[in-house]
Amino acid sequence: MSALQYDPILLDDLHDVAVRAAREVAAEALRDRREGVRVAATKSSATDVVTEMDRRSEALLVDRVLSSRPDDGIVGEEGADHVGSSGVRWVIDPIDGTVNFLYGLPAWAVSVAAEIDGVVVVGVVAAPVLGETFVAVRGRGARLHDDRGVHDLAVNDPVALESALVATGFGYTPERRAGQARVVREVLPRVRDIRRLGACSIDLCYLAAGRVDAYFERGPRAWDLAAGGLVAREAGARVEGLRGRPAGEEMILGAGRGLFAPLHDLLAGLDADTD
Repeated sequence: MSALQYDPILLDDLHDVAVRAAREVAAEALRDRREGVRVAATKSSATDVVTEMDRRSEALLVDRVLSSRPDDGIVGEEGADHVGSSGVRWVIDPIDGTVNFLYGLPAWAVSVAAEIDGVVVVGVVAAPVLGETFVAVRGRGARLHDDRGVHDLAVNDPVALESALVATGFGYTPERRAGQARVVREVLPRVRDIRRLGACSIDLCYLAAGRVDAYFERGPRAWDLAAGGLVAREAGARVEGLRGRPAGEEMILGAGRGLFAPLHDLLAGLDADTD
């Protein structure tokens, strides 16, 4: 279904709900962060943490979304799984960049996306420490809201591979990290430099804003990339997996259209989509 076939009133409503929920929960998380953070659990490894605020933020997001749209579905990183009947499903990450949140680093965000029949149509990434909210609606472009106003976003394009500033991320198991380190060792001499921010949603939004030229990573889940992926696409990025597969846990690669193919071929040649 093309963007023109979506009900504009529905898109407006989803946009408004997403922006309100993401900003409210981001502000609440920032207040709690200033009061201190407690680790509630770990996930894939001892270094893959869940804070109490992750769980509270997800519960608050679910409440805010369902209070406005009770017939929608929701899936979230910390276990939210509400089956809806409207054809709309929300994909939420209550705190993307939990380790940054835990350590008081600024690169963490609340990520909220809305899908219609499996297609992401609205994405909001609210990064309260940075004072920035990235917003995209399918077919309407991507924008940055900050204390200076609202700014249209566009990826850097074209960019040569050797001039590209490339963001990436690492998993939490030792085996996956070892494989990712081997890939970075081969990529680094071929590009301008590598950046590691620690939050998939922010990596994708920085791609959209031209703060990096590309982003790749193995391991992000749907809630990590749904909102930021739409922001990047609406800013002109090509966001896919390797060898024509959809972006997902096996691999996400995002770049301007001129850079995508050479970076893709480099990564595919390194077998970057395997452990």
